[in-house]
Amino acid sequence: MPAGTNDPLAGFQYILDITGVQNSAYFTECSGIGSEHEIIEHKVSIEGKDYVQKVPGRMKWTDVTLKRGITGSMDIWEWRKMVEDGDMQGSRKHCSITMLDREGKAVAKWDFENAWPSKVSGPDLKADSNDFGVEEMVLVHERMKRVKV
Repeated sequence: MPAGTNDPLAGFQYILDITGVQNSAYFTECSGIGSEHEIIEHKVSIEGKDYVQKVPGRMKWTDVTLKRGITGSMDIWEWRKMVEDGDMQGSRKHCSITMLDREGKAVAKWDFENAWPSKVSGPDLKADSNDFGVEEMVLVHERMKRVKV
């Protein structure tokens, strides 16, 4: 097999595309993409020996946390405001997160169904700091899958 064929992908930026929102949002950190099953423990006895059998229960998807340097864009704040105002039907969106490499080429992508922002927070403000202000969004959803780029 040639070198580099199955090398790990290096992520540089992440694009959040939201259905019905004109602009894409670029993020520099993304965590929490995944799914898991609750575990059901079932006690069984086989030939006089007791065992705990573990079987999959309900499936759940983990919350996704995205971070970026604060910009002039109000898109994620306006989306969050829809949730605050109780417009859950309008705020549930299909969206995707695309991982870009250093050249800006898409290298991985995940699609999310019925996603909405459960949290949006602004930067920690400190006058004597040279750090960029960072805003954070926590995205919850009902289903996700990794798709081929």
